Amino acid sequence: MLLYITGQVTPDDSRQHFAHRFNLDHPTAKIWIRFNYSPKVLEDNERAKPLIMAGIDLYSAPEQKQLLQGGWERYLPLTNLITVSVDDPEGNRGACHRHDPEQLLFLAERDSSPGLTKGRMVAGIWSVTLSLHSIVTEQCSYHLTVWASEEET
Repeated sequence: MLLYITGQVTPDDSRQHFAHRFNLDHPTAKIWIRFNYSPKVLEDNERAKPLIMAGIDLYSAPEQKQLLQGGWERYLPLTNLITVSVDDPEGNRGACHRHDPEQLLFLAERDSSPGLTKGRMVAGIWSVTLSLHSIVTEQCSYHLTVWASEEET
């Protein structure tokens, strides 16, 4: 096990990035990353409505606001979105901008999960960054686990 992190975030954490670093003390064949968060969906439509209205007010043209606000329900359900990116000691290894709240990712010399770059699994300080694009529930729990495998297959 190279890293095990659990945490909770709130709407105040939206639009932030949390970098979690770990040391790979020797080259390895493969690194695995398991990430999950919950809940995914804001189930309370009454709590969602002011969030949707604020988004319409902020991002729509003045002449469209009334029309969009009248059909605010079409933007339901609101969801939390946290994505993963990876850096090795030599630079960026990619980003996984998936909407799936449960992900199992890997990096190896000859293959990697989509969005991540295959390549040498060098020793040194690595980083897994969680990008909190949108947290709409009162709280959202996450788990991040990273481990190495000596076999690439």
